Amino acid sequence: MQLRYAVVDVFAEAPLQGNPAAIVFDADALDTARMQSIAREFNLSETAFILKPQDPAHIAHVRLFTPGSEVPFAGHPNIGAAFALANDRPLRGDDLVFEEKAGLVRLRLDRNGERVLGASLTAPQTVSTQEAPDVAAVAAALSLQQTEIVATTHQPITASVGLEFMFVEVRDVAALGKARSHLPAFDLIRDSHRIEGVHLYVKWPREDGARIQARNLSPYDGIGEDPATGSATASLTALLAQLDPRTDCDFHLEAHQGIEMGRPSLLRGYAEKRNGQVAPPRISGRCVSVMQGVLTI
Repeated sequence: MQLRYAVVDVFAEAPLQGNPAAIVFDADALDTARMQSIAREFNLSETAFILKPQDPAHIAHVRLFTPGSEVPFAGHPNIGAAFALANDRPLRGDDLVFEEKAGLVRLRLDRNGERVLGASLTAPQTVSTQEAPDVAAVAAALSLQQTEIVATTHQPITASVGLEFMFVEVRDVAALGKARSHLPAFDLIRDSHRIEGVHLYVKWPREDGARIQARNLSPYDGIGEDPATGSATASLTALLAQLDPRTDCDFHLEAHQGIEMGRPSLLRGYAEKRNGQVAPPRISGRCVSVMQGVLTI
């Protein structure tokens, strides 16, 4: 069997920046085990498999895999898949709907004339939160001092708009850079609170929201650290909008990630808050095609 694929750098302003995603086209003949093996072969943070939609009104049914497991939703492979599809075949328009385990994911292509630059994505769910481990346990898991964790905006907290992460604000860029997964302590918070990934960030205020520099540590997914995490950025955008004291606001998040890895990434988030209620957030970013080929399996 031969299948075409593309590798796209997502949330990238130039090649070899951002977060690479593998997109496997026309993958309907593959079963789950074979998809997982292919994702392990690519060994990227996520691989997207494009299948025929169950509802012909939608563009595709999309399944997403890390090297270790299938996930119900993710940001960068969805944006990468929209970009790759637009460059691979004629589409009915710039508004796309993907069917996924977390629900329907709506995207819009970003163009400059006929050229597709990237896409924006609306998360499939509103933000939900759960209690996370205390500061002492989190600091130990991240090889940080308790004083390097900021708990004024929020305590360490778990949030999701389709894929769950723990969010931790840290004191400064120095603390962000020195954070490391300490597995014995990380195992403890995984066992107590089912923590699989941590999104750390430093925050600076903006008139319309916030600017952050972030890192995403996921020691159990076979990758370790992600250079750009769209699903976490979407969740954090909605979380910070929810915590904003204003009842009504248009909250914008400018997120820089991957700097410590040598893969600078730029992600933009937006959340609309009305009467204290935050709608499903939107994220956007640019993409660059870096590879195309054929899988022979």
